[in-house]
Amino acid sequence: MSSSDNPFVVFAAVLVLQWVAAYIGDILRRKMRPFRKEGERQDFDIVRTASLTLLGLIIGFTFAMAVSRYDQRKNLEEAEANAIGTEYARVDLLPPDDASRARELLRKYCDERSSYYVARKEVHVGQIDAETAKLQAELWSVVSAVAKAQPTPIVALVVSGMNDVLNSQGYTQAAWWNRIPFTAWLLMALIAVACNLLMGYGEHRTTTFLIVLPLIVSISMFLIADIDSPRSGIIRVEPHNLLTQCLAMKPG
Repeated sequence: MSSSDNPFVVFAAVLVLQWVAAYIGDILRRKMRPFRKEGERQDFDIVRTASLTLLGLIIGFTFAMAVSRYDQRKNLEEAEANAIGTEYARVDLLPPDDASRARELLRKYCDERSSYYVARKEVHVGQIDAETAKLQAELWSVVSAVAKAQPTPIVALVVSGMNDVLNSQGYTQAAWWNRIPFTAWLLMALIAVACNLLMGYGEHRTTTFLIVLPLIVSISMFLIADIDSPRSGIIRVEPHNLLTQCLAMKPG
């Protein structure tokens, strides 16, 4: 489970840390009375501008990482629905009894895969994963038994399609585990804190700079955390393709 599984916690924590850093910088400025020598203010402004630029770049790169992972989850949901639909059509090539059994299992399997996308609690995800593994074993047992009894090119096509169904679930699982690492979040937060410390140290207009900048950065990190959270975020991958496929597979 990633540290960004609750975007609201990320927003609150980063916002508080930045405000504290900004006001610590403001306190240090009042006590130390900086920029006594000529040119010190100019050097400080260069360092501060460079730090803010670095923070902006890191936020941009991290946002791009989150969006690419979100797009990957969307594409794999579509691929998984297509694999299930294709195999549902191919099982008609099996003997009637085996075909009927395979279709029944695929309908249940499609429902479980749809539930995986909408589940929010880990306990429900664990139950869905267990049921999915059971259905996968039963599906593979059906097609492998026919393949052993009738090793024909037509049956091989059905076996290949079932292999695609099982592989697509593995690819989806890997994509949901592929999250922005904790180290990236930590470094981004540290740079944000350092930038706000510099802002507090160098600015007299506390209302404008020491409140607005932390709020803007926190909102940006909230958006990144939300996109990067498959289950807890507001922006989520909805299984539209799987739900449509499940509906098309319903008997009658």
